Amino acid sequence: MAKKLNVNPTRMELLRLKKRVKTAKRGYKLLKEKRDGLMKQFMAIIREAKEMREQVEGKMPEALKSFLFASADMRPEALEESLAMPSQKVSLESEVKNVMSVNVPQFTFKQEGKFLCYSLSSTSSQLDDSLRTFSDSLQDMIKLAEIEHSAALLAEEIEKTRRRVNALEYVMIPDLETTVRFITLKLGEQERAGIAMVMRVKEMIKDN
Repeated sequence: MAKKLNVNPTRMELLRLKKRVKTAKRGYKLLKEKRDGLMKQFMAIIREAKEMREQVEGKMPEALKSFLFASADMRPEALEESLAMPSQKVSLESEVKNVMSVNVPQFTFKQEGKFLCYSLSSTSSQLDDSLRTFSDSLQDMIKLAEIEHSAALLAEEIEKTRRRVNALEYVMIPDLETTVRFITLKLGEQERAGIAMVMRVKEMIKDN
């Protein structure tokens, strides 16, 4: 429920409050547009994240299955020795990009070299299949992390913007408008009382 602000009912205060109402309504409109824009971006990212997660999660079970078969097929020392000297190098650079005033991450991923770092004659083909899938999926997993973190940041900003919109719509603007009406009525009463006083004074002067 809107409540009257504790201010003096003066014309100067009335003008000041009317300006605040105008500014608050303009801010409310801009924040609503921002919230709607954020929601549009958020839904697009959520759809992309869903597709990427399904893609990543679809590959991982087979990769893990192949690795388990390779582990069962090879001696533990041979498996450890095969993976001891990786030949593939991975680099990751992180930047930020601005999406509706929200800084979201943007990763640049690079792979150099081959994932095979052992002699094919001494290892299981299941190990090759497993490492190939892990290598191919690494970029997708990094992209998924980028997308999901961006979605979390956008969701946080959407919630902040929603609270501000609600505060303006249901608290600040109604309170300001209620106070403007109160001061307008009060000044009207004062004006009518002043006119009545002048009329009485004129009648008293006339009678004398």
